[in-house]
Amino acid sequence: IELADLVLTMGYEVMPFRSAEESVAAHVPADVPLTVTTTEARGIGATVDLAVRLRGRGYDVAPHLAARQFTGEDEVAAVVGRLRAAGIGRVFVIGGDAPRAAGPFPDALSLLEALDRVGHPFSDVGIGGYPEGHGSIGPELMERALQDKAAHATRVVTQICFKAETVVDWAAELTARGVGLPVYAGMPGPVNRQKLVRISAGIGLGQSARFLRKQRGLWRFLLPKTYDPTRLVRRLAAASRTSTGTIGGLHIFTFNELEGTEKWRRGLRARLGID
Repeated sequence: IELADLVLTMGYEVMPFRSAEESVAAHVPADVPLTVTTTEARGIGATVDLAVRLRGRGYDVAPHLAARQFTGEDEVAAVVGRLRAAGIGRVFVIGGDAPRAAGPFPDALSLLEALDRVGHPFSDVGIGGYPEGHGSIGPELMERALQDKAAHATRVVTQICFKAETVVDWAAELTARGVGLPVYAGMPGPVNRQKLVRISAGIGLGQSARFLRKQRGLWRFLLPKTYDPTRLVRRLAAASRTSTGTIGGLHIFTFNELEGTEKWRRGLRARLGID
């Protein structure tokens, strides 16, 4: 995939905090695809509410559906009904971080199967991928789970990874195993480095997050204040040109730093001559 194609496929992930809707409306063009995370503290309701409101403003938005937060199939059907009524055609299905499942869905696969049973209308179903492995799930189990989930999905979105070659090699491994889904590379947008270290160390589950934790002091004192993902994007484009894997695009974790992220995206487009 070429660098310009990566820039054109860029989508933003936002968190369902109080000012998120106004920040999106103020800074993000309606042609940028969005996803809305689910947090354990705020629950599925806050995610669906924000997704519906953003769809009403004209955005193409996919809510995260965290399996472990659903109480049962009736709730699944109710959420699907709300999303259908709002005209939302994309979702991103994850297991979720809740220590205990609220209902009969302990993982993403069980929720994907429930979505099929209730007759979901979604044309685009994303699932999570872990190029650097998962902190609490072994590689063989992760591989088998991804194979099972892929039958219900249309794309794979990776956890944050700061190594382009790792993402591209992992995508090639998926292809070799017969998983033909496009891989969208997860990476942070321009964000304060201290915030990036703090959040990535909490949600990242691979070598990148462990590196950040160990280098917390180094990053704070020796490097510029704001992380710039441009080099990572360029490396991803370069590495993908000779790969057998399918890199579908970029999934930008904005941490709700939307003004800076959009300024960065527009700068990339201008440098590449994209109107």
